[in-house]
Amino acid sequence: GKMAAAGAADAQARFGHSVKGLLTEKVTSCGTDVIALTKQVLKGSRSAELLGQAAKNMVTQEDAILHSEDSLRKMSIITTHLQYQ
Repeated sequence: GKMAAAGAADAQARFGHSVKGLLTEKVTSCGTDVIALTKQVLKGSRSAELLGQAAKNMVTQEDAILHSEDSLRKMSIITTHLQYQ
């Protein structure tokens, strides 16, 4: 009786140990996944930030180009007037 009980207790302890081991593994791998996901999300938000910045820069450049075109047009009109004088 006592031997069987001891054997059962031992098997239960081993089972408990392996379950604990599996859980630890799962938690560790889950933690790793969370870290990877967080890095990816941060990288994504950084990309969005960079895209936003690029868009702002384009708008600024576009404004500068339009302003330059306008200036050239005005200068062209002035030169035409000067030629006729």
